[in-house]
Amino acid sequence: MNNKKNHVILSEDDFRLLKQFTETFPSNTSGNEMTLSYELNRAIVVENNELPEDSIRLNSIVKVKELITNKELEFSIVMPAFADINQQKISVLTPMGAALIGLCKGEKVEWKMPAGMKKFEILDVKQVTI
Repeated sequence: MNNKKNHVILSEDDFRLLKQFTETFPSNTSGNEMTLSYELNRAIVVENNELPEDSIRLNSIVKVKELITNKELEFSIVMPAFADINQQKISVLTPMGAALIGLCKGEKVEWKMPAGMKKFEILDVKQVTI
């Protein structure tokens, strides 16, 4: 199971916002395959209204299952300023946020987390209008 098999699909708005953010706050690991910058560089960008409904975008509520432990997690992926773990809002810059942005329900992803390599399956994606 390799993340390269998954297509990263982003709306024009999300792509523009995230690209601007990564250029404003560059990371010294931008060439690393497991970073937001890398994901943005390989993203397919579509018009906002053409983004699949089950695609993870900013502010989506995502439910995932960690495949080794079968533990399920549910959270929103947000810009760093809105991150609040007590409200289950994680930054798109976290390893989990970067791993999931642009993927779709049913996809599996392997990503390096602080506790080591983890494998997840995306169980559900809900869109929230703000």
